[in-house]
Amino acid sequence: MTASDFRQYDYISHMIEAIELARGYVEGMDKATFLADRRTQQAVIMNILIIGEAATKLADRYPEFTLTHSQIAWNSMRGMRNRPAHGYFDINMDVVWETLERDLPGLHESLTELRQQFLRDN
Repeated sequence: MTASDFRQYDYISHMIEAIELARGYVEGMDKATFLADRRTQQAVIMNILIIGEAATKLADRYPEFTLTHSQIAWNSMRGMRNRPAHGYFDINMDVVWETLERDLPGLHESLTELRQQFLRDN
């Protein structure tokens, strides 16, 4: 595995870990509980930032990689990172909850498959 390959693998692994942490923080919670728990909100947002930052690094440093794996919504992850990073007080927690429930499980599955493929190929 080249240094470049390792870095790509590393970014994917960071994203997977951040998804697992974010989902773990809300395990057993319903939306109302999440909306009332500022500490959990902040922990989830931090991990969404990590996901978006890693996606941004991949897209900027390895554009051919993200083009090859265009089934993954790299630009959407970048957007989810930019929202809390640049407009923290305007974050819509309903959107964060929907991201947790609707988007992160599928993203986790896609990234896990990508990481497994990466290991097979390298």
